[in-house]
Amino acid sequence: MTGEAPLWQWSAAEIAAATHDGSLTALEVTEAAIARMEAANPALNAVVESLADEARAEAAALDASDAPKGPLHGVPVSIKINVDQQGHATSNGVAAFKDMIAPADAPVVCNLKAAGAIVIGRTNTPEFSFRADTDNPLFGRTHNPWGRHVSAGGSSGGAGSAVMAGIGALAHGNDIGGSLRFPAAANGAVTVKPGLGRVPAFNPSQKVERGLLAQSMSVQGLLARNAADLHLSMPAMIAPDARDPFHAPLPWRGEPLAGPIHVAVARDDFGFGLHPEVATALDKAASALSDAGYAVEMVEPPLAQETGEIGYRTLLGEVKALLGPDIQRYGSAELNTIFDEYFRQFPPYEGTELLTMLAQRSHYARAWSLFLEDYPLVLTPFMLKPFFAPGRDAEGAEGVRDALGTSHWSFIMNFTGLPAGNLPTHIADLPQGPQPIGVQIAGRRWREDLIVDAMQAIEVRIPSACGTLWSKLP
Repeated sequence: MTGEAPLWQWSAAEIAAATHDGSLTALEVTEAAIARMEAANPALNAVVESLADEARAEAAALDASDAPKGPLHGVPVSIKINVDQQGHATSNGVAAFKDMIAPADAPVVCNLKAAGAIVIGRTNTPEFSFRADTDNPLFGRTHNPWGRHVSAGGSSGGAGSAVMAGIGALAHGNDIGGSLRFPAAANGAVTVKPGLGRVPAFNPSQKVERGLLAQSMSVQGLLARNAADLHLSMPAMIAPDARDPFHAPLPWRGEPLAGPIHVAVARDDFGFGLHPEVATALDKAASALSDAGYAVEMVEPPLAQETGEIGYRTLLGEVKALLGPDIQRYGSAELNTIFDEYFRQFPPYEGTELLTMLAQRSHYARAWSLFLEDYPLVLTPFMLKPFFAPGRDAEGAEGVRDALGTSHWSFIMNFTGLPAGNLPTHIADLPQGPQPIGVQIAGRRWREDLIVDAMQAIEVRIPSACGTLWSKLP
């Protein structure tokens, strides 16, 4: 990508290589990233707080330092507004929280900065970070760089839109039911949702501890434009932080597996139907993995529909009990209407039944772990249809079904705590306009590296979505 390409199109790996060998300074990279942000963001509203001045100062300090250069030296990144960054509001897209200033950096911010990354801005999220679409009364809607015919996804929609528009080489996001993978699918980005305990998490601004299921299902991660950048950046993200007592301090790379690695391809549509464009994306991914030497086989994992449905109903049970009053009090009328529909379609467990289903989580995780002994990777659709239009989840029962029902494969991985990646393998030429179609690759616990390896193997054979997108951008 280097050579004649503008700096904003360079990958994180290319930038880091140039800052390490001295052919670029951190400040030069930062100025290019800020210029791109100022040019592209007004049409997208992906970054809702520019940190241009702070970024320049941090880059200049890096250039003046004699300390060893970190793996992400000078790489521009963005941080989602639901994570603490000292001196900035952790608004979570809620107007009532616009002045909730963080007293210190969250672990992911500390880890990225320690690796040499430069934070250039903070990205948008829906209210309470609990929609697959990014819009809120505080900052408004984030748009998809592919066009306004398709949502930017959520809840890390600002991050997905920003990274694919070239506003930073990496974008922080998080995922409790698909909030890294929805924006990856919508915008054509590449991500891996880490497994439970992989990346330390804590917001110093929080007043109470999160629910047990939120702690078990929510994870921190990154959106990138290629899988190689995840191999570069995720080892920094998983650095230990004592503020997360349940973080598992394991290396990024696990032991090599004897080949060929078996990949189960799942096509269950859960009664929604598998859209032809999604089937094409899945077939392309399977073919690419087979060509790369993986042993690809059509096999359905155990208890898939049950795991996803019970997982989401259990999560909503905890949300209704612990977060429900705040959503009713501080959320917009639109958000409350959406939650009413969530609760109708996925009736929350309550009382003793909620405790029983929390316990059952081990049953489903065990079944999947046993399956992954034979098939270390599982290739699935992410959404069963092409990504929906902006605001679709606010259009009653059908809208929520399109936004959440067709993304059933997403919930499974959060409930079981398994890692899962997402990457685009097909560009659909739909009547409303072109858009990327992503697939999901799930894997064994603690083996995000296997997932990213598989995504790299696919990328060798299927061009990245950013080339197609950038040919259409101004």
